[in-house]
Amino acid sequence: MHVADTIALSLKATIESLFSKHGLSLSRIRGQGYDGDSNMQGEFNSLKSLIMKENVEAFYVHCFAHQLQLTLVAVVKNYIDIASLFNLVSNVLNVVGAYCKRWDLQRETRATKVVESLSNYKIQSGQGMNQEIGLKRARDTRWRSHYGTLLNLISLFASVINALEVVEEDGSHSG
Repeated sequence: MHVADTIALSLKATIESLFSKHGLSLSRIRGQGYDGDSNMQGEFNSLKSLIMKENVEAFYVHCFAHQLQLTLVAVVKNYIDIASLFNLVSNVLNVVGAYCKRWDLQRETRATKVVESLSNYKIQSGQGMNQEIGLKRARDTRWRSHYGTLLNLISLFASVINALEVVEEDGSHSG
């Protein structure tokens, strides 16, 4: 048995258990929708096909939210200002994250600022607070990742500027 088959059977068993817990059954499903992953919607041994074997009326529709996500990203990329913003953010992430030295500098700067702010009572301490955050890249299949990328860049802005200044300084001495 392939891994995908095992996953699909496990998902089906989990769904059957959840349905049973709430007094529902697979035989009453009229629609199913999820992303295009092969173990979810493939023709053979996918969750879709396993459910369809039990209930031919359980029509499958590719996940509307996933389609909307991909459409949103495609439309946004057609707006030059927005596309330019994300292109610039991507370039900044590439430059700052390209070398360990630069990344370490950014992390050290952020850690120093957190320690200073804690000692000056500008920020509070506690479990789960002031966690180290990184500069994560946006992914087209998840609009929320674009949002997360921008939030992290804003939070780390001073550290990023510091790293870019070091890059500029290194560049002016290299040639």
